[in-house]
Amino acid sequence: MYAVVDIETTGGYASGNGITEIAIFLTDGKKITDSFETLINPECYIPGFITALTGITNEMVQDAPTFAEVAKEIENFTEDRIFVAHNVNFDYSFVKQEFSALGIKFERKKLCTVRLSRKIVPNLPSYSLGNLCGSLGIKIENRHRAKGDAEATTKLLHLLVKADNENFIEKSLKRSFRETLLPAHLPKEDFEALPEEAGVYYFHDSKGKVIYVGKAINIKKRVISHFSGKSHSRQSQSFMNEIYGISFELCGNELIALLHESHEIKKYWPAYNWSQKRVAKNVGIYHYEDRQGYIRLDIGTVNVQQEPLISFRYIQDARDFLTEKVNEYRLCPKLCGLQKTPKECANYKTENCNGACINEENADDYNLRVNEVITSFVYDAKTFVLKGKGRNKDEHSIVVVERGKYLGYGFIDKDTEIREFDEFKTYVNGHKDNQNIQKILHNYLKTNSSSLISF
Repeated sequence: MYAVVDIETTGGYASGNGITEIAIFLTDGKKITDSFETLINPECYIPGFITALTGITNEMVQDAPTFAEVAKEIENFTEDRIFVAHNVNFDYSFVKQEFSALGIKFERKKLCTVRLSRKIVPNLPSYSLGNLCGSLGIKIENRHRAKGDAEATTKLLHLLVKADNENFIEKSLKRSFRETLLPAHLPKEDFEALPEEAGVYYFHDSKGKVIYVGKAINIKKRVISHFSGKSHSRQSQSFMNEIYGISFELCGNELIALLHESHEIKKYWPAYNWSQKRVAKNVGIYHYEDRQGYIRLDIGTVNVQQEPLISFRYIQDARDFLTEKVNEYRLCPKLCGLQKTPKECANYKTENCNGACINEENADDYNLRVNEVITSFVYDAKTFVLKGKGRNKDEHSIVVVERGKYLGYGFIDKDTEIREFDEFKTYVNGHKDNQNIQKILHNYLKTNSSSLISF
């Protein structure tokens, strides 16, 4: 009925690594009926730290069979059996990957002794194989070798079968396919509590720290998609092993979810959120007033002490943008940090320069155009409110933008009547504006302008 499997490998993820040893114990849940074990030549180098952990050297596997040579035996041994392992998705991913490389589809029902142990013998200090067996009085012979760990896992399975008074094993095998994909350390209750509504979700590690933030129109559907992918990369498997909990916040609609996700990523800086962290802006355009009263623009490195008017990833992008604005509004390249000259700028005595660089144009007139440029930096410089679906039938969501600057979002009762713009401002959360937020709003308004209330 059961095929209890343990493998040793050249690394921690199936993609790019191989199996060095496999052991399989067949059992009816009470006693072992047959077994199979063999070293396997992974056809790749075994790193030193793996040898230190398992004791398996490159010399030991040099004359061992390849996986292809024992694939038929492994296939027959596990056929019509439930594939059991401690953190089953790890072992299963390697075996499935090896069969896939041979052009063979490998599909078996799975049972995870980590997840079962958490249900049947709860509240233990640790559910790693070594610590769990220590707590339950199961002796492991030859730890970190396939036979020793597989035999200990089989004894653990026998104990769990005997103690399973609430039929957790039967329930596990009857669960929908998607539930069997859950990471080993993630409580089923966390997943089942997820709503099928729009919002933001958080993955937490064993200490409760947020390691990933995501947004979704349907939170439950999106979360399961993380676990149903076919990636066996190091990052994917490391991510799955670190997930111990999920929490969420309802947002009512996709726009609020996008805005809240962006804020939360910057708040928690989660280890597994790469996209928005990669596009962090490095340089910005700043402004200041010089001793003659002229407002100057300049390009500088983004820092936490001063917020730029607008920011960019690369300095050349900032220079190109500012050059275009200087030409469009007839500003002085020298007063905008684009030209280092002792006196007049290169545009002096042309239609693009009124002489501000040598004080021929007074500061008040020049500053009027500078302020027009600054206003143009933000999205259309409009003041508006976006009203959308709330988290329940009795409320609306609102997104508030003043003169192009995002002020935040909030929720109001449907019965609340607001006529003045300043009233809307009292309902928002005061989140900071940034380039990513501006991009979200810009893309949204391309196709959803009907929800806009202009002021």
